[in-house]
Amino acid sequence: MGKKIKKVDTARIEKAVREILLAVGEDIDREGLKRTPERVGRMYAELLGGMRENPEIHLRSVFNENYDEIVLLRDIPFYSVCEHHLMPFIGSAHVAYLPTGMVLGVSKLARIVDCFARRLQTQERLTYQIADFLMKNLKPLGVTVVLEASHSCMTIRGIKKPGSMMVTSALRGIFKKDPRSRSEVLSLMHK
Repeated sequence: MGKKIKKVDTARIEKAVREILLAVGEDIDREGLKRTPERVGRMYAELLGGMRENPEIHLRSVFNENYDEIVLLRDIPFYSVCEHHLMPFIGSAHVAYLPTGMVLGVSKLARIVDCFARRLQTQERLTYQIADFLMKNLKPLGVTVVLEASHSCMTIRGIKKPGSMMVTSALRGIFKKDPRSRSEVLSLMHK
């Protein structure tokens, strides 16, 4: 999986948060802020926990199954952190694949989404990572991933457009090559 990522240095995050609070003019000894640096350190360790998780651990629940129709898990809630502003984006993932004799335990699809989402991300990269991981490891005829998310870096700051949703998709294999298969999987995702 590449280089091993060490444990989150929460003490270093706490120090940085203290500096941010001072930089914006806050009193870091104020009652409501005394433990804020510690809480923020724990928060980042939790929100970015996928950086230290190998998604391959979720492949232990692959089963031989004579099933050759679309497998789809819709409306998987996820949250991630935008690497551009360190603000959350929150949404739903729809993940489908067309198996070739191997199916994955259903909860593992959601766990794979979480593993990749709980990292510093862009929605586009997150979409591709999930699709490419499933294509490589399950070796299905095709994979489709559609993510719909609201980005707080756009809804509460900057242009301030609450309610807007960003949609990204990744189609692999038959779902990319065959218009009928693509149409079928996308229609199932949006029922």
